[in-house]
Amino acid sequence: MTYFNVTHISLVLRTCLKLNRGFVTHASIKHSFNINFQRLFGYVPICSRLIHTSKSNGQTQKDGITLLPSPQEVTLILRKNEFNKEFASGSIKSYDSNQLASNDPIEDTRCEGQCKLTPGLLMGVFDGHGGPACAQVVSKRLLDYVAAAMLPTDTINAILKEPQGALVDTYNDKIELINDLKTIYDNSFKEFLLELARTPRDDSNVYTAMEKGVLQLDSDLSREVIEPFYSNGVINQKTLSVALSGAVVCISYIDGPHLYVANIGDCNAVLGTLTDDNEWIAKKITKEHNSENFDELKRIWNEHPDEERKTVIRRDRLLGELAPLRSMGDYRYKWSTELLTKVAVPCVGDKAIPANYHTPPYLTAKPDIFYHRLSPKDKFLIIASDGLWDMLTPLQAVKLVGEHMKGKVFYNPLKLPKKNIQLGDINELLLHRKESLKSKPKDRNAATHLIRHAIGGTEYGIDHSRLAHLLSLTPDVSRMFRDDITVTIAYFDSEFLRQCPA
Repeated sequence: MTYFNVTHISLVLRTCLKLNRGFVTHASIKHSFNINFQRLFGYVPICSRLIHTSKSNGQTQKDGITLLPSPQEVTLILRKNEFNKEFASGSIKSYDSNQLASNDPIEDTRCEGQCKLTPGLLMGVFDGHGGPACAQVVSKRLLDYVAAAMLPTDTINAILKEPQGALVDTYNDKIELINDLKTIYDNSFKEFLLELARTPRDDSNVYTAMEKGVLQLDSDLSREVIEPFYSNGVINQKTLSVALSGAVVCISYIDGPHLYVANIGDCNAVLGTLTDDNEWIAKKITKEHNSENFDELKRIWNEHPDEERKTVIRRDRLLGELAPLRSMGDYRYKWSTELLTKVAVPCVGDKAIPANYHTPPYLTAKPDIFYHRLSPKDKFLIIASDGLWDMLTPLQAVKLVGEHMKGKVFYNPLKLPKKNIQLGDINELLLHRKESLKSKPKDRNAATHLIRHAIGGTEYGIDHSRLAHLLSLTPDVSRMFRDDITVTIAYFDSEFLRQCPA
C-alpha cells in the first residue's frame, strides 16, 4: 500500500470536504459539530484533575525529514491509559479498559465501580460532543444515581440520617471536579435521595432504577442552571457548559448471571459467546439511536407536526446538527425557545437556538434497557464508544478478544495440572506451550489489543506504518480520520455461571 505524508492526506481530505464528495468519516462530521459549538461557547474547565489523554504529535524532525514514532513509541502511546482490575469472586473475573484520544482534550470518559449496598458491578462508557464537560460530569455522577435508585426505602432513609459519601467504590477514577461544582452536585444528589425516600416504588426492579437514575441526573443538569437564574438572575458558566454540551451513554449493571445494559445514543455493548463448536458469536445487545435506526426516526417524526418532517431530521442528523438522536445534556435541543433566549443566547449568541426550532423538546435522555441472562458460553462483554465501532464490526472485535484470551494465558507462569505428573506429560505440555506462544498477543490488555487493531489492522495483520501515521497526526487533522476511542471489556467466570441455578 502506498502512503502519503500527513500534509498530502490532510489536503486531500479537506478538498473532499469542501467539494462535498468523496470519503467523509463520522469523526469528521462530529468534529465539524464540535468546532462550531466551541466557537460559540468556548471551553469552560470543570475538572481540577483530568485523565492524561492529550494527544502529542509523535512526529520529530531530523535533517528536514519527518520521523514517525518507532514501534516501541507507538506501544507507549497505546498503553498510556490502559487499566486492569481482577476480582476474587462473582461472575466477573476481571476487566480491561483503555482510551485513546483524538480530540484534545478527549471527549470520551469511562467509569467502573462496585455498588457498596447491592452486589452488582456498574460499568459505563460516555462519549461527549460539543466539548468534554457533559461526559466528564455524567461519568462522575451517574453510577451513584443508578445505585441509589436500586436501594430500598429504609436504606435510603438510613443514608439520609447518616450520610456515607459515594454509594459506589470506583476504580481508576482520574477525574476530579472543581470544588464549587462538587457542592452543587452534592446538594442535587441529596434532593434525589429525599425524592426516592418519599416515592413508593418496586425496589427490586433494575429496569426502573436504571431509567430513573439516568433521567433524574439529566433533569438535574438542567435544574442546576435554571434555578439559580430564576432565583437571582445569575448564569453559572460551568453548569451551563455542562447542560449545553452533551454525552451519549452505555452503562451496564452485572449481578451474578444477570446483565442489564442501558443505552442512550450510539455507543454499543457486544457480548462475546463461544459455541460448542468453538466458534465465536457476537451478540450485539444495544441498538444505536441514530438515523440508521428507522424505529427511532419514526419516534421523532411522531413527536412533532407533519410540517416539520423535512426539517426535524436533515442530512441524517437532528435538526441538521446532531448525529445521536438521544443523549444526556444537549439542552440546546430540549429547552423552550423562551428559556434558550434568556439563558443561552446571552452567553452563546443567537446560534444557540438551532434553525427550524419550533416544537421542543427534540431530544430525550430516556435509555433503552436490555436484559440478558448470562450462560457459561458467554465469555466477555465489550462496551465501547463509536470510535471503535467506526473501525471494527462487532464480530471482528469479538474474534480479536477471543484470540487474545487464548494467547494471553502465556503471560502467566506454567502451572502443572496435578502433583504426580509424568515427565513425558510435562514434555508434551511444554511443546504445546512453545507452539502456542506463536499466538501470544503483543498487549496483555485486551482493550489495548482492540485499539491497536482498530487503528493499524489490515487483513494481513498490524501495519506499523499506518498505525504510526495515524497516531502522529495533530488533533485538528486526527479528528477527520477517527474519533476518540474508549473500550472496556469484562470477562465472565464460566464456572460461576455454570453453577448458577436456572
